[in-house]
Amino acid sequence: MPTTPSSSSTPRRSSFASLRPGSHLLILSILILAVAFLANQAAFSRLLQLSSQLLLPRRLFSSALYTPAAIMVTTPAYSKELQVAQLAVQRAAILTKRVFHEKAKGTVDKNDKSPVTIGDYGAQALIIAALQHNFPEDAIVAEEEAAQLRENAQLKQTIWDVVKDTKLEDDASEELLGGPIKDVESMLELIDRGNSPGGNSGRIWTIDPIDGTKGFLRGGQYAVCLGLMIDGDVKVGVLGCPNLPVDNSARLTSDIGSNQTDEGHGALFSAVQGYGASSRQLTAGALADEKFISMRAITDLSKASFCESVEAGHSAHDDQAVISSKLGITEPSVRMDSQAKYASIARGAGDIYLRLPVKATYQEKIWDHAAGDLIVRESGGQVTDIHGKRLDFGVGRTLANNKGVVAAPQAVHAQVLAVVQEVLSAKQQ
Repeated sequence: MPTTPSSSSTPRRSSFASLRPGSHLLILSILILAVAFLANQAAFSRLLQLSSQLLLPRRLFSSALYTPAAIMVTTPAYSKELQVAQLAVQRAAILTKRVFHEKAKGTVDKNDKSPVTIGDYGAQALIIAALQHNFPEDAIVAEEEAAQLRENAQLKQTIWDVVKDTKLEDDASEELLGGPIKDVESMLELIDRGNSPGGNSGRIWTIDPIDGTKGFLRGGQYAVCLGLMIDGDVKVGVLGCPNLPVDNSARLTSDIGSNQTDEGHGALFSAVQGYGASSRQLTAGALADEKFISMRAITDLSKASFCESVEAGHSAHDDQAVISSKLGITEPSVRMDSQAKYASIARGAGDIYLRLPVKATYQEKIWDHAAGDLIVRESGGQVTDIHGKRLDFGVGRTLANNKGVVAAPQAVHAQVLAVVQEVLSAKQQ
């Protein structure tokens, strides 16, 4: 993992970099970037770090020379938050995989939600423990509360048995997260710390310990999700997707929604606002090396693919089929659960993600979108609701000011949105 300056102090400049940069430095920085694009990724990372020391103007990064993912190499802000979030999600993902193999795999009755309950509570406890250890003053919005566990001694003990034995194999990484939770009562208290009402003021973490519960049960796609909002704006996003391929070049396939194996699967996606997005293999210990990701460059929508929720109750499949036809898309949609959809389009495995409203009164939960929204935008995409508004994470625990989700590459988002609005408007006439 690249070495990054601390988030708690202003990055130091060298005596050379403290001089006001002249045009010669700008030209040198451009040459550095140009050479880097012709070299391998490792060389590019080192050269980009050098260019940042020469005070390369940030506006250059929006030029045709640059893709958003590249800035992930140097992260002058939120470096500690990013590292803690990545390791916390990785540790929680270990627990979810263990729960699946021990409690869910081979279950005859897939309506039995007990494995999800164990995984949800256990993963949430581990993530909040890491956040509490490193950022004790931060607020947390999470899905679960411990009241049910206080009334069910057997369930409480089952969850504790999994939580107390889950740790990272790398001692330094585990120590950074604060080590094991002390006892079962501490576990319950940690779970209950996720009761923040949210809002647009201060530092707030949002957690979905298992996003995609039915995908989890069927051995398909689910995600461990963590995002940091500051004054209602998402600054850090991390998604652990245990059943997505590690290979960023693997395109989505129709069978990705169920019965995935461990071999070749398990990816961790990260983004910091303004610094691009990356993926790396999920491990049981220290963080693996990262690879920068970006959305697939696409101008001909007939060659695009899109993904949607498996459950019809989550998104209007019929409307999405009409939209796909009007856009000229010929590939069938790929149905999969969770924010793994955001991760998949962010790295170019798919192109478009639509989540269209099914009920007029339904409000999306912020933990279902915060991390994925940032990762897509930092990969060169745009995410809005069906009215073209950015998702507003600062109004509480839900996206009360938004309806639906339209995520697509920046270059074609307006075109996709126009067709979405055309189809939905026709329904109301």
